[in-house]
Amino acid sequence: MKKIILLLFTTLAFHNIHAQEIKTLTYFQNDTLKLDLDLYLPKKKANEKTPLIIFAFGGGFSGGERTSEKDFGLFMAKNGYAVASISYSLYMKGKDFGCKGTLTEKIKAIQIGVSDMWQATSFLIKSADQYNLDTSKFFISGISAGAEIGFHASFWDYKLMNLYQNNLAPDFKYAGFIGGSGAIMDINLISKEKAIPMLLAHGNNDETVPYNAGSHRSCPTNASGWLILFGSYAVYNHMTDLHKNIELITFCGGGHEFSGYLFHEGQQYVLDFANNVLKGKKFESHLIIPSQKKSSGNYLFCE
Repeated sequence: MKKIILLLFTTLAFHNIHAQEIKTLTYFQNDTLKLDLDLYLPKKKANEKTPLIIFAFGGGFSGGERTSEKDFGLFMAKNGYAVASISYSLYMKGKDFGCKGTLTEKIKAIQIGVSDMWQATSFLIKSADQYNLDTSKFFISGISAGAEIGFHASFWDYKLMNLYQNNLAPDFKYAGFIGGSGAIMDINLISKEKAIPMLLAHGNNDETVPYNAGSHRSCPTNASGWLILFGSYAVYNHMTDLHKNIELITFCGGGHEFSGYLFHEGQQYVLDFANNVLKGKKFESHLIIPSQKKSSGNYLFCE
């Protein structure tokens, strides 16, 4: 009996050491829209501000929930990072985000999501003292559509693309980007001056979001919803040409089902990446993981 009581006490003490708070906060509201975020906070350390990872879920801008990656938020909070998992406008709900959709509507969906992300970032900067956040150590992350938000929020011009009145400071820059199966519309937006450290994961057989340069949803060029995107492998090559910090995990033969890997099985990769960025380490790596599916495309590293 004494052993059982001792074990229970030890377990409770361990969890108390790693205790976290989860706060649901409204970061934007007007007459027609209310957007919340879940803020996962680690145990506060004296005289030390907390780095933050802002996360956007996937779902084709038509579905998904900010609570879907709760385990990721708890894992990072246990390891000293705050995580803000945001809701954003699902503009494509009830609309076609595929090949029969409209290009302008696709771009608008991304722009709205990015503007929401910027609003969340602005809110968290203003709330930094209240929640002990280090505004110089804000990372951005996402899965699929959320990763597309992350890419464009990192490199689009705030003043040109923001749909709301409030804007981030001209010199604001995210500390790094963590993306699962994401892509960007214009790779040239990632310049030597604007580049930030990245951790990307992608399946090279992804037919939804291209792994390299290609069309969204693999649409033919004559489709009304045709949209060219530059995926993780294209970005990896671009970043290596710029001699900037980049890590890519490729699932040879894998499709879009690997989009959530970094936030599920690969959480340790995210933690290591963020720690390395904050320590100022230089890195460039390409981890290749075989899957059970046959790889397509001319990628010698997958043969």
